[in-house]
Amino acid sequence: MLRHTLSPGLTRRGALRSSLHPRRVRHFSYPSSLAIGPGYKRNYSTDTGASELKGATSEEPVRPEHAVISTFDLFSIGVGPSSSHTVGPMRAARIFIFDLQELHLLDKVRTLKITLYGSLAATGKGHHTPQAILLGMEGSDPETIDTGTIPTRYATILENKTLLLAGSQRITYDIDRDMLWRWDQVLKTHPNGMRFSAFDADGDLLATNEYFSVGGGFVVNDKTKVDENLYYKGVDKLAVETARLSQMHGLDTLSIKSASMTDPTTMAENARSQGSSKPAQPSYLFSSGDSLLALTKKHNMTIAQLVYDNELHFHTHEEIHDKLMRIWTVMDDCIRTGVLTSEKILPGRLGLRRRAPVLYRRLMRGFYPAISPSDLPAIGPGEMPVAIDLPVKDSPRVPENERNKDEKSREFTHPPLDNRPPVRVRSRPARVVGSFDHPVLPMPPRKNVFPAMDWLSCYAISVNEVNASGGRIVTSPTNGAAGVIPAVLKYIVEASFVSEDPEKSISTFLLTAAAIGMLFKRGSTISAAEGGCQAEVGAVACSMASAGFAACMGASPQIVLQAAEIGIEHNLGLTCDPIDGLVQVPCIERNSLGAVKAVTASQLAMASDGVYSVTLDEAIEAMRLTAKDMSVKYKETSLSGLATTVKIPLTSPAW
Repeated sequence: MLRHTLSPGLTRRGALRSSLHPRRVRHFSYPSSLAIGPGYKRNYSTDTGASELKGATSEEPVRPEHAVISTFDLFSIGVGPSSSHTVGPMRAARIFIFDLQELHLLDKVRTLKITLYGSLAATGKGHHTPQAILLGMEGSDPETIDTGTIPTRYATILENKTLLLAGSQRITYDIDRDMLWRWDQVLKTHPNGMRFSAFDADGDLLATNEYFSVGGGFVVNDKTKVDENLYYKGVDKLAVETARLSQMHGLDTLSIKSASMTDPTTMAENARSQGSSKPAQPSYLFSSGDSLLALTKKHNMTIAQLVYDNELHFHTHEEIHDKLMRIWTVMDDCIRTGVLTSEKILPGRLGLRRRAPVLYRRLMRGFYPAISPSDLPAIGPGEMPVAIDLPVKDSPRVPENERNKDEKSREFTHPPLDNRPPVRVRSRPARVVGSFDHPVLPMPPRKNVFPAMDWLSCYAISVNEVNASGGRIVTSPTNGAAGVIPAVLKYIVEASFVSEDPEKSISTFLLTAAAIGMLFKRGSTISAAEGGCQAEVGAVACSMASAGFAACMGASPQIVLQAAEIGIEHNLGLTCDPIDGLVQVPCIERNSLGAVKAVTASQLAMASDGVYSVTLDEAIEAMRLTAKDMSVKYKETSLSGLATTVKIPLTSPAW
């Protein structure tokens, strides 16, 4: 058993455990990727791979935490299909490898062991966790990596059994031998745990570290599981903004420490009046919906304005504008990519057919018939459309003598039209019309048109199909829920004709939604491995989008928070049970429903005239308790629910 005891004198900044000899521990003074508090001793067993805290000789006093983080940490650009299983692990691997480089240990590494625990191990293969970690070890970043090169780079690593650490140190790496999957073990800090260990040529341990991907691309470890907004969306720890070293109210000065921790306005004013040119903390610190609402009333500011002023602590006006527009640009590009792609099938064993291109062409046919490709069949009321790739104008008719056959797998040859070669097409099952010799006559086919629902569904499905294929994505606030917020914002800016000033709407929407996301991250969780899908699509993304929509409609802060509450209240208990561990079924459709529910929640809140029974804080606490009580089988492990009842290949056509 290897045992490393950290020095009792270490403070919150911590240390990365490393050694040129197994008994030596190297410390460094700047913030680390691993920090264990004074008096703790952590034992590591090479037999079980489990870690255990043995006890503490001293404890730091508990201080109130605020919820304020940067909007651009909550909305960050990454790669699909998962923020917790793809983006987070890639960041963790990159942090680990650059820490080795900083300590001048990288050139001594000859062997690398990677161990995945809990949910990361259970659904990591379907979520592209191995690809993310190995490419992160090579120095790639989720925001800048060329998504088109990921499959070939990963295949090269597997084929050659080599890994180029930080792009410079080549080592032998056999994924079957050097990556361990401990799906039956969960580390104490979080279900999404991973451990990286580096060894030299003699097999001696150089360095080891544990990381936890807590959702939304955030990476923490045991020490920093509270102060999550340290530097974990970057690598350069020496360039960290001072205010981001802690989420504790008044950590920096005695005057703030002595302030009333229950009065958000007092804390904000104390933070602004420190006498220095730049306050130690952002101006408006809040920890709950009630404290956020109190700030809006005291300063006569909207939620978006408060969040914007907090961002001024980290960025200039120009930087904030550019970053917000950059986020929207990536969201918009993602929607465009999804609806215009020529690819027809999503990756994975499900063989799921992409639907966004078909939905988009149907919608656009109604507005701009000229843009509809001439080789696509027109779809009338009650008709069952044929495959979208059918290169003929008219739908093929089923031969009369074959209509009563089992048509699940039947194919027929379509006769050539306009001198085109015959095309073999798989037909749809015969439509059940109903008996006309019955007291209850069948209803005639009708075509229902709900433009808002259709556009929202198309946008959300488009984003999540891009995410499922490993494309460029914005964590909003997670990848599995990445379709809800872009869909609602796209509808506001372009489809609904509500917005007269698109840039103003984009800023208001994203800043308001960010405030709600901060409250969920602080008061509950944004990780499906902790809380099921209610922590992603079900509550958080839907609630954020509800608030953003209401804000863009000019609702008061009170109504905005009420919209957010409605968005979460009716999604409590939603489980995460992805089929085959892929972020496809039910995830893609669930984003569509989440977007529709977000707009509905906003409309209900604005029509309620401020009358409501449940506050946002109460709903967030209910979500936390629900997540705590939920079985691990429904927390992104694919151990129950749809993941076990649906057979692969799918029992119904993946059209």
